[in-house]
Amino acid sequence: MNIAMLLQMAAETFPERVALTSSGTHYTYGEIYTAAQKAAQDFSESGCEYVSVLDVSSAAVPIALFGAGIAGVPYVPLNYRLAADELKDLLERISPVYLITNDDQKQLVEGAGIKKLSSTDRFLDSVLSGENIEIEAAEGGESVAVQLFTSGTTGKPKAAILRHENLVSYILGSVEFMAADEEQANLVTVPPYHIAGISAVLSSFYAGRRIVQLPDFSPEQWVELCESQSVSNAFVVPTMLSRVMEHIEGLEVKPALTSLKAVAYGGGKMPINIIKLALIAFPHVNFTNAYGLTETSSTIAVLDPDDHREANSSDDPEIHRRLGSVGKPLPSVEIEIRDDEGNVMGHNHAGEIYVRGPQVSGEYLERDAKDGDGWFPTRDAGFIDEDGYLFLSGRADDVIVRGGENISPGEIEEVLLAHDDVTDAMVLGIPSDEWGESVVAVVVLAPDVDVHIADLQAMVREKLRSSRVPEQILFEKELPYNEMGKLIRRQIKALFL
Repeated sequence: MNIAMLLQMAAETFPERVALTSSGTHYTYGEIYTAAQKAAQDFSESGCEYVSVLDVSSAAVPIALFGAGIAGVPYVPLNYRLAADELKDLLERISPVYLITNDDQKQLVEGAGIKKLSSTDRFLDSVLSGENIEIEAAEGGESVAVQLFTSGTTGKPKAAILRHENLVSYILGSVEFMAADEEQANLVTVPPYHIAGISAVLSSFYAGRRIVQLPDFSPEQWVELCESQSVSNAFVVPTMLSRVMEHIEGLEVKPALTSLKAVAYGGGKMPINIIKLALIAFPHVNFTNAYGLTETSSTIAVLDPDDHREANSSDDPEIHRRLGSVGKPLPSVEIEIRDDEGNVMGHNHAGEIYVRGPQVSGEYLERDAKDGDGWFPTRDAGFIDEDGYLFLSGRADDVIVRGGENISPGEIEEVLLAHDDVTDAMVLGIPSDEWGESVVAVVVLAPDVDVHIADLQAMVREKLRSSRVPEQILFEKELPYNEMGKLIRRQIKALFL
């Protein structure tokens, strides 16, 4: 099945229902599907082998995504925040490409393996006007639907491959067709070059839920759009929710956000104090923690709204700590925790997370990373408790080896974040002549408070043991995160080296 079938089904069922609100303009499912068919014809006639959007969110994003699917060529959105030389390198890797971009970016990348270059406005004018056409979608199944470049923080970005069958499997297994009421709207703030941006388009269109785009996030605009567009659903990364809560706390008149019914979050570790604040401020909102990866076509595990409420209200420490988990696997997904030798670990034993299921691609342009049984090593570290809840403890590569002992940064961070005046924390290992690696930490404090380093060290010593105590603790105003809420660890490590 081709991903374009998801749009076609919606357009044939509710052609006049509004599918997208972008910069104040509304587009129906029928209009988006017709535009995608025209785009597909243009892509095919150009002779391109890839279609790319290098721009912020706009109507061009879903039209190009589905149009590429119809034409049978991979859709490859690019990070518009990259420097010109980085973009040219990526464009050469997807040559010959049909590139849709804004006028400013055109000047940076012109000629870099581009088969056809179109401005975003000109592309939209072309596909949203003129005569309608009917084009049969190319075969889907095992062909490549989307190619996403990884962040490349440890070297040259890898090209993650998502086939039509992976993406369709995720949608059919997690979303009910046209289950949303016509008045429901999903506020999308994540960038279009991230898997969360791709899955937001596919899942919202299949559910019949209008997308409201916010190209450049700000907490003020987020709240304003929630109210003016009667937003019912939203997805945020942890840093976004932190900024929204901070903004709301500073307002004399607090917004009720009565239309908002569900907020999903993911992309990074959510500070416990932030989600607690949100649960108190908006008791009518269903919060869901969604954990997934590019290579798994988005979400593979969720902590659902009932889990949030039960954990937040429970006096049982084992239940209460679930607020820090990512929940349980989706029904179609299997998860295992393995040690360095590949042995499957029991409950509460940390190791690397492996995942298997039809939505799991686990594939790059250069190689297939799955083993012979279809298991994909996520490189995320974590454990599963007796009740099946998955807890993350960082990247497997982030494990600190001190005197031959493996130490998870996540368990120390959890203790530090339990301090009432600590709002954020990161633990890492730095080279040590005596121990191989020593434990250090960077901590962010609440405004206008003073905390002694010795007190934080004593907390860790009491809850864990002396080998886990950070030898150095630095206080910073904030930690560096990327646009998807992931910590940029190399910047923190540079503070100690």
